[in-house]
This record gives sequence, structure tokens and C-alpha cells, in this order.
Amino acid sequence: MSLWTRITEALAALAKGEGLSAVFDKLRSAPERSVAFTIAVIALSAKMAKADGLVTRDEVTAFRQVFHIPPEDERAAARVFNLAREDVAGFETYAARIASMFRAEGRPCGVDSVLCDLMEGLFHIATADGDYHPAEDAFLTRVAEIFGMEELQFRRLRACYVPEAAPDPYAVLGVDPEASIEDIRSAWRAEVRLTHPDTMIARGVPEEAVKLAERRLIAVNRAWEEISTRSSERSAERV
Repeated sequence: MSLWTRITEALAALAKGEGLSAVFDKLRSAPERSVAFTIAVIALSAKMAKADGLVTRDEVTAFRQVFHIPPEDERAAARVFNLAREDVAGFETYAARIASMFRAEGRPCGVDSVLCDLMEGLFHIATADGDYHPAEDAFLTRVAEIFGMEELQFRRLRACYVPEAAPDPYAVLGVDPEASIEDIRSAWRAEVRLTHPDTMIARGVPEEAVKLAERRLIAVNRAWEEISTRSSERSAERV
């Protein structure tokens, strides 16, 4: 059974008059985590679109880059988006229910959690048009707070995704600039392991969304390359 067929079934299970936020109370078992993850990305994207006032073509394209939607399933995806956009429940209600669902696995919103993967998807979509709106930043900051994400981890994700002239490589890897090169290398290797497709799927991220990690992997590899080059140059100067 395809992911989108399961999403359609999850929507059909909503009682008459129930808002989309109620679906997260019905998808707590491990086999349905990938369904919940996809619905969560769509639903919070819809709420984020209301935050900055529009949905751009680039943002729609970004979502399609992550989730391949067959033509016959486009109606299901559109229904999720519209239900979230029209629901009277605010985004904080959505975020709280999503956090409660995924925290059932007993893990905080760290770098190895589904909630962190979900935040990554939202950053991917928010920055797809090259314009990171202040309202989007406020929205994602608040969602991260509700998810229980530490400020350092949030800044790491933002450093990977928000366009900047010269992103701080230490911020991308979440390390202190004064840390030893061995500790920084360990942090880099840990990030690479966390972005492996098998690791992500084991966390409950659907196969269709594993592409979420590609941009972060590029950023962390670039950060490590820059830091290791600086270290080598300093060592050469001391010789």
C-alpha cells in the first residue's frame, strides 16, 4: 500500500467535524509514523504559508522534490494542505500534537529525532524561494520551542538552510571554535551518520523524504572541509 493511499485512509478515519490536528492522535503506532511525518510536513507548511501570506511556486516545487506525488494522489495531498490551512486550530496546536505523538518514542528533539527531521523539512520549504521571511523565522522558532529543540540545534539547522554570504562552519557543525580538531571531526562524522538513508528510515522518516538530508549533508561536509583546511594551514604556519 502506497504512502498516499495510507494518508487518504487516515483522513477518511477523521470523524465528521474533526479538524486535521485530530489525525495526530490516531497515528501513534510505529508503522504509521511515516504517514504522520508526511501529514505533519504538509500541515505545518500550510500554517507557515499563512504566516508569510503566500505560497510560492518554488515552495511547492520544494515539497515535490521531497515527496513524489503521483498524479492520482495529488488530490489527497491538496486535501491535507487545505484542511490545515482552513482549520481554526492555530499552528501551535498542530505543533503540540505532533510533538506529543513523536515524543512517545521517548527521545528529545535532538539531532537524531524525527522532530528534528521534520524541522529540516520545514526549513527546506521555507528557504526554497531564496527569501527567508521574518514571519517564517518567527514561525519556525516557535515550532522549535514547542518541539523542545535546543537553541543550539535550531541555529545549526538554520545555518545549513538560510542563505548567507558566509555561513559559520562551526555553527553548522554545532561545535565551539576552540574545540580540538579531533572533537570537531567526531561531530562531523556523527552528522554524516545521522543523514544516512537507513538511519533516517529507522527513525520513521518515509523513504520519500530521505532527500531532506541531502542539503544538510552538503552543508556539514563543506563546513568540515573549511575547518580542516584552516587547521592544516595553522599547523603549517607553526612548523
